[in-house]
Amino acid sequence: MPSSGRHVTMLTEGTYPHVHGGVSTWCDQLVRGMPEVDFEILALTGSGREPVTWELPPNVTRHTAYPLWGPPQGPAVRRPLRGRERRRFLDAYERVLLALLDPEAGCDFGTGLYELAELARQGRLTAALRSEQALRSLMWIWTMPHLPTLAARPTVHDALTATDLLEHALRPLAARISAGGVAHAVSSGLATLPALTAQHFEGVPFLLTEHGIYLRERYLGYRTEAQRWPVKALMLGFYRELNTLGYRKADLITPCNQYNRRWEERGGAPADRIRTVYNGVDPALFPEAGPEPETPTLSWCGRVDPIKDLETLIRAYAICRAELPELRLRLFGPVPAGNEDYLTRLEKLAAELGVADGVSFEGRISDVPAAYAAGSVVMLSSISEGFPFSLIEAMSCGRATVSTDVGGVREAVGDTGIVVPPREPAVMAAAVSGLLRDGVRRAELGRRARQRVIDEFTLHRSVDGFRQIYRELAGARPALPAPVVTPAPLRLRIPAPRRTSPALVTGGTPA
Repeated sequence: MPSSGRHVTMLTEGTYPHVHGGVSTWCDQLVRGMPEVDFEILALTGSGREPVTWELPPNVTRHTAYPLWGPPQGPAVRRPLRGRERRRFLDAYERVLLALLDPEAGCDFGTGLYELAELARQGRLTAALRSEQALRSLMWIWTMPHLPTLAARPTVHDALTATDLLEHALRPLAARISAGGVAHAVSSGLATLPALTAQHFEGVPFLLTEHGIYLRERYLGYRTEAQRWPVKALMLGFYRELNTLGYRKADLITPCNQYNRRWEERGGAPADRIRTVYNGVDPALFPEAGPEPETPTLSWCGRVDPIKDLETLIRAYAICRAELPELRLRLFGPVPAGNEDYLTRLEKLAAELGVADGVSFEGRISDVPAAYAAGSVVMLSSISEGFPFSLIEAMSCGRATVSTDVGGVREAVGDTGIVVPPREPAVMAAAVSGLLRDGVRRAELGRRARQRVIDEFTLHRSVDGFRQIYRELAGARPALPAPVVTPAPLRLRIPAPRRTSPALVTGGTPA
């Protein structure tokens, strides 16, 4: 029943219902909060064999895990493109590559992407991208004299690596969405690909929600990737152009804070299509925590992941421990698959700083309010966030917080906690020490934090906002108002290496 907003396809990437975390919590809240809406979940995953870690409610009528790796989904047509078909593919592919590597060339990324989507829907894109002709096109464009990639002297190995990464990233173009409802991508990036194609080919309304800033997190993540610079330049160009296309094409964008809204407007999103909807919690499920623990304790709750920057938290704890030897640090949360080395690194850091006996990694906890109650102060040390649940949950429990100034943190906290710069352990430690010395202030901040959640960030308000949005998008789509003037789209480019080492030709990593 599209006219009543009763069918939604939720598009996720690496989150619900396979992984626990803030975005997954938000997805589950939304689905359970609207039992009258039928949800289909299309989850982009790694291998497709990831277990479902959430109990799906009855109104989830279908769940599909769509793997980015392993054999392509659906029938693969291995017959090579020939003649006019091949020329059309190469023309579209080269326009896409130029859009990624030379934003000033004036090539439209979207037009090329939709042509590639037609091939993907026929099961023919994988073979086309992996053809020798496509590889030659990439090498030709990479080595154009005016492009900075020429300085890195890209190799055939680079081209094979980039082709492999791009082919896997484009696989969601083949995914199909039911035409009788709303496509809701709960992050920017790859989750928008099925929504973009369903909107383009079948007219399905496209809703985009952002929690963290996807493009910013890709730039942060690629700093430590092993690929050489030409490969990184291509893939980051892909994420940049896809991000911009999603911003421009979405029928409505719902950031979870004003910080995200500013990024979206700067990235090319029309201001009249953006509507901020804050995350929310149920204060009854996160009641006042009661007395603080007898032993002074810092509590943290989340997934153990580099983007949470637990190194800074452990360093800040070590500084505070020198002043208050009985202080403890308790870290609650799971270690996602692939992050085991990060946990080992954190344990080694605690040992090197001489504080391993006071730091405990306690794993996933089913009683989340108990994790906040375990702390005298609740910490958040992330380098990127949207509107973090762990923060507003802790606030609902009436605990004072010390958080890094990223994403919507400052909007959430207001004047009810302390906000410090990210990656500044000494500043974080000073804020913690000040709070630990002043019990009256901690109690007052905690009381005001809970009241702020009740006044501004309830689950009912958040879910009802999306209920209205689904109905609006699923009904007769009104003509959009006249476009407003927006800033030029954000164009981020990776600078070329200053010097070229002979090692680059054989696959070495630029400094």
